Amino acid sequence: MKIGVSSYSFSQLVKSGAMKQLDVVAKAKEMGFDAIEFSAFALPEGETPLSFAPRVKEECERVGIEIVNYTIFGDMLNGCNGNLEDEIERLKGEVRVAQVLGSPGIRHDATWGFPEDYTGVRSFDAVLPRLAEGCRAVTEYAEDLGIRTMVENHGFFAQDSDRVEKLVTAVDHPNFGLLVDMGNFLCVDEAPEKALGRVMPYAFHVHAKDFHVKSGNGPDPGSGWFTSRAGNYLRGAIVGHGVVPIVQCLKIMKGKGYDGVLSIEFEGMEEPLKGISLGLENLRKYVTQVYGD
Repeated sequence: MKIGVSSYSFSQLVKSGAMKQLDVVAKAKEMGFDAIEFSAFALPEGETPLSFAPRVKEECERVGIEIVNYTIFGDMLNGCNGNLEDEIERLKGEVRVAQVLGSPGIRHDATWGFPEDYTGVRSFDAVLPRLAEGCRAVTEYAEDLGIRTMVENHGFFAQDSDRVEKLVTAVDHPNFGLLVDMGNFLCVDEAPEKALGRVMPYAFHVHAKDFHVKSGNGPDPGSGWFTSRAGNYLRGAIVGHGVVPIVQCLKIMKGKGYDGVLSIEFEGMEEPLKGISLGLENLRKYVTQVYGD
């Protein structure tokens, strides 16, 4: 199994100016990753995603690291001021960026939830047809370019395993699937192993992510923590340091026949390079334990 890393893992360093976006590519290769995915771009002044993509691809080819995915924002309810057709066209533009990158996949969001002035029924099932319509239109376009599309279990509204499963089955297109983040299910208080076991048949790509968790019945632990839907406290962790049952998740993945890339997405408070490298060390050990050499 190839192990990748999301560029989001380096975002603290890029935002602080300690690294530039292109520096992330060489650093990921130096650290020993097989592949990289890009969580949007931290664009240099005057650049657009489409103009910057060839530079990213060239740098990846130079250092010899595979581009496995391109992940970007999307919202079929709120994007482009609530105009679904405009949001579909905008996302098609992002698909073209993925094509320039040579990425085999693109992950876009489904929605982050209802706008404040929404007057309809506020349930996932009520808006599922609209979400499916938007996702289907994007994936039909992407299929012609040889790119698979997916949504991720994140953003609280479209995060539960049953909701993302409903979305995939409603879209009902072989080019559309899921980016399954094993840690993100904790944000909606689902046991990662149970949720992952449910949605792995739809997985195009998988994230290894870990979290520290404290009960919402206790005091607020302070800065760096956020709350789950049920009010439990979560903080990003180095892979292997938190509560996500990563080995069990890997066993489920193997049982479902998954042999794609597994990417680390680090969101911890530790110094990023240390957090990423320790996570990679742990993850390689777990993958070898489950999948073999």
